[in-house]
Amino acid sequence: MGRRNRREPHQEVSELKLGNFGRTESHSDGDWQVVSLTGETSLKVYKCPGCNSEIQPKTPHVVAWLLDMPVEERRHWHTACWKRRTPKRF
Repeated sequence: MGRRNRREPHQEVSELKLGNFGRTESHSDGDWQVVSLTGETSLKVYKCPGCNSEIQPKTPHVVAWLLDMPVEERRHWHTACWKRRTPKRF
């Protein structure tokens, strides 16, 4: 009888686990957790709050949320929209 190949059950990979480069940014409206995504694991269409346009699956983009807000409040931004969103606080 031949050997049976057993595969591990498929586990969904969290979007924020692959290709992320997290950092904290200080802006005039507070401190933000910001994660840059490569887009490889993005499977959904998101709406950018900066331009109200769609971010298509597989598109590199930024996910950001205020540090004192729950992770569920994170928003997906086009990288360029995030960069021009608000000036940094020095």
